[in-house]
Amino acid sequence: MRQILIVGAGQSGLQLALGLQARGYDVTLMSNRTADEIRHGRVMSTQVMFATALRHERDLDLAFWESQAPRIEGLGVSVAGPDGSRAVDWVGRLDGFAQSVDQRVKMAGWMETFAERGGRLVIHGAAVSDLDYFSRTYDLVLVAAGKGELVSMFERDAARSAFDEPQRALAVSYVHGLGPRPEHPEFDAVRCNLVPGVGELFVMPTFTTGGRADILFWEGIPGGPLDVFQGVKDPGEHLALTLELMERYTPWEYARATRVELTDAGGTLAGRYAPTVRKPVGRLPGGGLVLGVADVVVANDPITGQGANSAAKCAASYLASIVEHGDRPFDEAWMQGTFDRYWETAQHVTKWTNAMLGVPPEHVLGLIGAGERHQAVADRFANGFDDPSDFEGYLYDPAATAAYLASVGAA
Repeated sequence: MRQILIVGAGQSGLQLALGLQARGYDVTLMSNRTADEIRHGRVMSTQVMFATALRHERDLDLAFWESQAPRIEGLGVSVAGPDGSRAVDWVGRLDGFAQSVDQRVKMAGWMETFAERGGRLVIHGAAVSDLDYFSRTYDLVLVAAGKGELVSMFERDAARSAFDEPQRALAVSYVHGLGPRPEHPEFDAVRCNLVPGVGELFVMPTFTTGGRADILFWEGIPGGPLDVFQGVKDPGEHLALTLELMERYTPWEYARATRVELTDAGGTLAGRYAPTVRKPVGRLPGGGLVLGVADVVVANDPITGQGANSAAKCAASYLASIVEHGDRPFDEAWMQGTFDRYWETAQHVTKWTNAMLGVPPEHVLGLIGAGERHQAVADRFANGFDDPSDFEGYLYDPAATAAYLASVGAA
């Protein structure tokens, strides 16, 4: 039986561990926190998983919270005008529903499931020196912990990394008490509110430790008026700042939020990081090799909501590559080939995300505006969140955008 070590118990590490376990591999999973510490700790992320990523979970019988989490059937875009109104406002309908489950709920539950199914769970913060030893013990070592010392083993891929500084300051609040959305009360949707020159506010229905909730997520241009959360430790102050900025920049969202309260004391998060693509093979001091997973090797800004989706897709791709490889050695060529297979999907996420971090060109603004007048445009844009490769056909090139809009009568 082949022995595999996975370091990191997030979306990708746990999904891959459970998938390999189901196929008879001897899997050890290392986490720096217990399931209870995760469940009762601070929120770790925002996450909305679209149809393809949810299917990967379903394929492994891991969709434990599907009946409890809100069914997200649309994705809306609003653009703030200079007078505080919405210059653009529309919602596209998704071909398959999306869902958001607080990672504290999911990771804790999956970790307990892995242990209950006989997996070897080690609670230990791994260092490079640990992996140097383990690389001689296991057939394959995968690093799925996207922060800390271990990431330094993976060289930045300058050709694929457009930025070396954070492009947004991030601030998250999980809340109860958000009022109903008057535009489409009959279904839930993710709402993307774009404030030109300032940043973005995302509002996402979710399922958390206390049941149904909503996520308020500001992405601010560094140094701008939204970049005010650094150093804010008090959760109540964090929420008050969030609401103050909503009242100023997105009053249509603030109108629903006047009675919100945090879901729990750990329901806020703030930070920033530089989007980075890294080379997938890490080299250990003793000569051993490890393979990077998900945001260890492809870390995009969350502006396009792809983090958890990419993690699930990476885990599914790596699982297929490992199983197909049989009993052959997991050498450097296999590691590189395994990443290259995933990059076929991930490259579209990186290209789209990097494009959305810049000032939108005129043809993209025209496309977003056309979504208000033509439902087909809104629907196609919304479904690109599930399959970002579709943007290649009509988003990046002005001529392709014009041809698409003409084809649907929106020119």
